[in-house]
Amino acid sequence: MARPQLQDPSSVQPIFHGRPRKFYRIEPHDDMWFIRFDGADYGPYKSEREALLFAVDAAKMLGEQGKDTQVLVVDENGDGRPFWTFGQDSYPPRL
Repeated sequence: MARPQLQDPSSVQPIFHGRPRKFYRIEPHDDMWFIRFDGADYGPYKSEREALLFAVDAAKMLGEQGKDTQVLVVDENGDGRPFWTFGQDSYPPRL
């Protein structure tokens, strides 16, 4: 039996289960590192490692309050790759 087809597939809304995730983005700028979170910048930090440690600590604390958190490292093209996710990765992270 064939599946019914929607007349307008663009009208389909995605279904998301769970809570929206809060992202801590580690971004370089002029040989310094910053943490971007909820529209605010924190830093500067002297190294990527230092920024990561602060971001993971903050993400862990927010995660313990029931928020779904993740730390991303952003490259020079603006693409983020996951570094640490609350509830999935060990704490403290290995750097």
